[in-house]
Amino acid sequence: MARAATAAAPRALRLLGAALLLLLLVPAGRRAAGAPVVAELRCQCLQTLQGIHLKNIQNVKVTPSGPHCAQTEVIATLKNGQEVCLNPEAPMVKKIINKMLNK
Repeated sequence: MARAATAAAPRALRLLGAALLLLLLVPAGRRAAGAPVVAELRCQCLQTLQGIHLKNIQNVKVTPSGPHCAQTEVIATLKNGQEVCLNPEAPMVKKIINKMLNK
């Protein structure tokens, strides 16, 4: 009888460990599969374009520099749904921003 209790103890510990691991992984999986984190604290634009033709742009979003990123970011949504980052210092991009703001 004592031997059966001793054999059951390691099995119970393994089962408890597996259950705890499962509880830790389930919330992480939900977060990864859900909506993107809104308050992401990093730059979104790693590479930028110097310009793009205005007729291809549906929307432009300008994000000023702040604690999330040291530089101003200009993200253009194209008519095909693709998002591209534009160089905010490029003369063509400055013209695009002015035209989009004056619409």
